[in-house]
Amino acid sequence: MTRYFRLYLHFLRFSFSKAMEFRVDFFFRIVMDCFFYAINIAFYQVLFLHTSTLGGWNEEQAMIFVAAYILVDALQMTIFSTNLWWFPIFVNRGDLDYYLVRPVSSLFFLSVREFAANSLCNVFIAIGIMIWAISSYSQPLIWWKILLFVLLVVNGTFIYYMVHMLFLIGVFWTHSARGFDSLFRHLCLVHERPDGIFHGATRTVFTTVLPFCLMCSFPARLLFEDFQLSVLLHILITTMLMFFVLRWAWKFSLKAYSSASS
Repeated sequence: MTRYFRLYLHFLRFSFSKAMEFRVDFFFRIVMDCFFYAINIAFYQVLFLHTSTLGGWNEEQAMIFVAAYILVDALQMTIFSTNLWWFPIFVNRGDLDYYLVRPVSSLFFLSVREFAANSLCNVFIAIGIMIWAISSYSQPLIWWKILLFVLLVVNGTFIYYMVHMLFLIGVFWTHSARGFDSLFRHLCLVHERPDGIFHGATRTVFTTVLPFCLMCSFPARLLFEDFQLSVLLHILITTMLMFFVLRWAWKFSLKAYSSASS
């Protein structure tokens, strides 16, 4: 574990030094994401001009939910997004060898090597939005539920990464430009909607098989609704199962990989 921590610190130092070489891109990404955040907040504010509740939530609760998925977006863009963008390209070019021969987990190395330092400012902006949303909530919130909420949102970022990676792994067989990334981009919009709007089989799928609702909706419910241990256990167990599925899928998919030298 210490070795992985030291390795990640090296990744961070390299990424920050590289980000400073492209300052236009650094500021452009900040501006672009700020527009994204503003549009999402405005979208829900406009919705609540026409309704008092959405999926069982009032506007204050919905704003906390919006702040949660904005933070998930900022974290995954900073930690995972660049790496997952390059992953299908490496597979199709046969360039994974560099990662496979290292004395660390190839999945870890491939997933976190590039830290998007130019998105780090957006993480702080997202945290500011979350502080604003929580402080604007009219009902008292217990400190440990706020802490649990934040931890589960971070966990939601990890779930986002795992689901995204599972969709990309298909590139080992399809050899398409992006795997099933386009399908993921459409489905992942689910995590930007309250889970209360889904019912029946659709809800079951989005809380288990494709657990988009566990990224932000369930953590938000644990924050401002009565605490339910079953909901917390559902999030944790599903996260662990997704992790084991991803590890198995990664090892299985490597059997279909052809390097540039083969």
